[in-house]
Amino acid sequence: MENYPITATLGPASSIEAVWRAMLSAGATGFRLNTSHLELEQLWAWLERLEPFLSACQPRPALTLDLQGSKWRLGHFAPLELSAGQVVELVLAPSSDQPGRLPVPHADFFQAAPISSPELRLNDARVHLQVESIAAERLLARVTRPGRLSAHKGITYLDSGFRSETLSEKDEQIIRQANELPGICYAISYLRDAAEMRRYRAWLGPQAYLVAKLERAQAVAEAKQIALDANELWVCRGDLGAELGLPGMARAVHNISGLVHRLACPVLMAGQVLEHMTAGDGPTRAEVCALHDALALGYRGFVLSDETAIGQHPVEACQAAAMFRAEG
Repeated sequence: MENYPITATLGPASSIEAVWRAMLSAGATGFRLNTSHLELEQLWAWLERLEPFLSACQPRPALTLDLQGSKWRLGHFAPLELSAGQVVELVLAPSSDQPGRLPVPHADFFQAAPISSPELRLNDARVHLQVESIAAERLLARVTRPGRLSAHKGITYLDSGFRSETLSEKDEQIIRQANELPGICYAISYLRDAAEMRRYRAWLGPQAYLVAKLERAQAVAEAKQIALDANELWVCRGDLGAELGLPGMARAVHNISGLVHRLACPVLMAGQVLEHMTAGDGPTRAEVCALHDALALGYRGFVLSDETAIGQHPVEACQAAAMFRAEG
């Protein structure tokens, strides 16, 4: 198969130049920084170190800055372990230092509560909550699926038609400063539809390299129109699962997979591509089959997330994702 692209997310497990070089040698063709997990000062520090390295590479690897877009995320708080049946409070605030109180710095999240499902999904649906009471800037919810939770993880209602689509002030600051650097791509999280994508294209201009992340049912349904204003599409199964539930996610991915070879831009598979390698030193047989099938369906490549950002084997994950190149 052709030398398909592999975008590797950078994080604590892949934060030094020696690992970047090894990941490229193993098969990565570009890198991703999830700006939602970084304060602006941390992002500038990453870019200051990455820029000379990328400039020295031939060819220069792409660097994608993944913007929060209209995605809801938790604010800042100390990591905690939620237990089944525990009642937690969600409040409109950028941060919280009180145990059991989760800050959500998005007013529209609370505006959406009365007309949305009472089921909440956090951290790619690893944690579930059930809303029990609603106030203007406060929700009480009971933990129905326990798990560990940390700052800046995504939060969504299982079913909601409400959303105000815009880029945050932080996203705008990132774009203004990063536009001075060569070879920067921008991934837009949580697109609602083609109309929203057209607004971003008009704002950023024809020269910007824009990745549209398909994480919502309507975006999947309008993938053909979204592709007209995007340079790449990413099918993000983690957030699709949080939005739609696992059966709904599977149906949505099946639907988009039947279209990828007919869209106007390349489509990459993202979200738990090689999740086993976050801890393990090799992929499962099911993951290898999924890689093969995605390429056979017309997916152009893959986006690695936890596997390379926090996993124990980031270089080996890149090598595993590239295993089918040798056949072409």
